[in-house]
Amino acid sequence: MRAIIPAAGRGTRLRPHTHTLPKVLLNVAGKPIIGHIIEGLQKDGIDALTVIIGYQGEKVSDYIDANFDIPAKYVIQHERKGLGHAIGMGLEDTDDPALILLGDTIFDADFADILEIDGTTIGVTEVDDPRRFGVVEVDGALVTKLVEKPDDPPSNLAIMGIYKIASQRRLKSAIDEIVEKDITTKGEYQLTDALQVMIEQGEKIRISKVKGWYDCGKKETLLETNRYLLQSKHNGREIEGNIVVPPVYIGENCEFENSIIGPFTTIGNNTSVKNSIISNSIVGPGTKLTGCNLEGSLIGEAAVVRGLVQHLNVGDHSEIDFS
Repeated sequence: MRAIIPAAGRGTRLRPHTHTLPKVLLNVAGKPIIGHIIEGLQKDGIDALTVIIGYQGEKVSDYIDANFDIPAKYVIQHERKGLGHAIGMGLEDTDDPALILLGDTIFDADFADILEIDGTTIGVTEVDDPRRFGVVEVDGALVTKLVEKPDDPPSNLAIMGIYKIASQRRLKSAIDEIVEKDITTKGEYQLTDALQVMIEQGEKIRISKVKGWYDCGKKETLLETNRYLLQSKHNGREIEGNIVVPPVYIGENCEFENSIIGPFTTIGNNTSVKNSIISNSIVGPGTKLTGCNLEGSLIGEAAVVRGLVQHLNVGDHSEIDFS
């Protein structure tokens, strides 16, 4: 089965890091966000990809082609007109099914279970404040209504960015309809509006409850996702002359001196850390940290930071000196 991943966004909430990298290539727990997603897809039998790219799209395609043995097709979205518009560009005129996954969310889900459900299926979970999400109203396990970020939500079942589509042709037709009729929500062509059109045309859409989903759309949620992935996949290792508090991920060719690393910390390749305490943070490759006390920080690639600080959000190739 083919998976479609929209990955064309600029990631404005993650600036300055997305000035130099597309959001889906930001590192979390030792690899880019989209790397975690594709690994999960391959494990559960997905054998082809369509990736919607735009902003710095060549970096996305180069990363996938270099790191994964999976046939991938890349579609360029020149204008950002919403998720529905992006997905419509990736659909084929065929009745073959497809799995759609958002490119900035990592899922703790068994995709194989979702793929086995008959018909079109939407992954959902219960949330305290559904106004920030697309929301479904259901009758039993069948969806009766979908609303994008409603002020008055019809339920607390939020759409988590996993969609198993029974027929690409039928979804493509519904997206074409909302574009032709200029049906938008908050100024964009939304996937939820197209799915609602399908329901009104008689499509039976079911829900599947997702156990865990981990957003990577802003600094705070990226660090939360880093904590989860490290706790489930990494324990760390001893480094002579330093203290490592697991779980951590430490890249290759790193240099440490008189430092405490962790917990919940990712250190990129070729990084130097001296006389520092780094916890609950992501540090990009090639960065040099000296005399730092960092907690809850996001440091880009090849940055240089000296001196005693507490919280930083530093882009690639920056230099900060607090000494």
